[in-house]
Amino acid sequence: MYKIGFDNNKYLKLQSEKIKERIAQFGGKLYLEFGGKLFDDFHASRVLPGFEPDSKIRMLTELKDQAEVIIAVNSHDIEKNKVRGDLGITYDLDVLRLIDAFRGFGLYVGSVVLTRYDDVAGVEAFKNKLEALGIKVYKHYAIKNYPYDVDYIVSDEGYGKNDFIETERPLVVVTAPGPGSGKMATCLSQIYHEYKRGVSAGYAKFETFPVWNIPLSHPVNVAYEAATADLNDINMIDPFHLEAYGVTSVNYNRDVEIFPVLRAMYEGIIGKCPYKSPTDMGVNMVGNCIVDDEAIREAANNEIIRRYYSALCQQRKENLGDDEVNKIKLLMNQSGLNSKARKCIQAAKDKAEETGAPAAAIELKDGRIVTGKTSSLLGASSAALINAVKAIAGIDKEIDIISHQVLEPVQKLKVENLGNHNPRLHTDEVLIALAITAATDETAKKAMDALKELKGTELHSSVILSPVDTATFRKLGVNLTCEPVYQTKKLYHG
Repeated sequence: MYKIGFDNNKYLKLQSEKIKERIAQFGGKLYLEFGGKLFDDFHASRVLPGFEPDSKIRMLTELKDQAEVIIAVNSHDIEKNKVRGDLGITYDLDVLRLIDAFRGFGLYVGSVVLTRYDDVAGVEAFKNKLEALGIKVYKHYAIKNYPYDVDYIVSDEGYGKNDFIETERPLVVVTAPGPGSGKMATCLSQIYHEYKRGVSAGYAKFETFPVWNIPLSHPVNVAYEAATADLNDINMIDPFHLEAYGVTSVNYNRDVEIFPVLRAMYEGIIGKCPYKSPTDMGVNMVGNCIVDDEAIREAANNEIIRRYYSALCQQRKENLGDDEVNKIKLLMNQSGLNSKARKCIQAAKDKAEETGAPAAAIELKDGRIVTGKTSSLLGASSAALINAVKAIAGIDKEIDIISHQVLEPVQKLKVENLGNHNPRLHTDEVLIALAITAATDETAKKAMDALKELKGTELHSSVILSPVDTATFRKLGVNLTCEPVYQTKKLYHG
């Protein structure tokens, strides 16, 4: 059952104050490495019910008069046409998307920095395109033996060779389309150049997960490890923080491993490091805004199971090895979890066994389970969607809420004009048909009004859903899992 466990308003207030404190600590100039997703952080909203997906960007808008944004992108990712898996677009296009998105929130994007710069055709063409659009572009170069040869890195041949990025405001947010883009190196390079110019500046890191001030074994932190199983991130106690303060805090392996190097770089740049641990570098206030730990634990446990099924389906689609699946399975075992904790899974399996065809089940926010079966008219997920809005709106399940006068022409269009062999409607087609019917039918309008209540509900399908259905449920805010099997034995599943 869905329960709020996170105080979003408190988070916005505390997080803004913490960042302002850190700016003041460094004399009025802070380079803030922003990890994770600034927009649409649905992982955070799933494991912290009450956290809004756009919370981080909203928090930044409260500082927009003091902030500017640098977007770092690895030149090798541009050259290789690397694609963001969640959006299906290349990193160069995502840079443009990010600029538009920041500007849409009233935030100033000062520049783009091409890290590990190579003068190759694709990278140079992208640089020229950005400059033609009026965007400042800077070059940062690959540094020999980075990050271990600190003396060379902190020299005129290392950071000194990089372009100095001109900035105007006290808070400089450094973000990127994805991991490995060189955000930290960009921040430290800037600090090197600032101090060369006699300007005091500092560095801090903003990562939402793992949450440093809740236990290592807390489901929220375990869910983060499950979410990054493909990166092989491992949560751990920060040994530097424990030694310095006698206080247990949680960090992850990459930050702990790189901290001695970062500390040495800082000492090389300004003579001393302002931080005694990786935890010290962070400004994350998420752990201070949990108001119902039981609700948070339940939501995070559900996410761990979802990640397991997501890995199983990804393995099935791409014929991957067992490493990612096995890691999440181990995390589930350590947390005492199995699929029974996610009620919609067994309900979908039972319905599929009963009908001998694909089925789906949705757990509503009040705990009710609604199922959908495959028919000549609707796929199982479409049927579950319709049955769910009926249940939420209090409409009798026997009542047809979509007019046959609307459905039949859509089916005819699909088969006779668009070349589909299957007349069953996808979820997006069902919603369009429902919207058309709602224009003249009060019952259908009630069902349409109930759609917003699907946000935060849980869905399981007995087969892998099509990209269209998957995208529709994502847009509705429904948390989806699927059994790692296809509905047909075809080789191509587009």
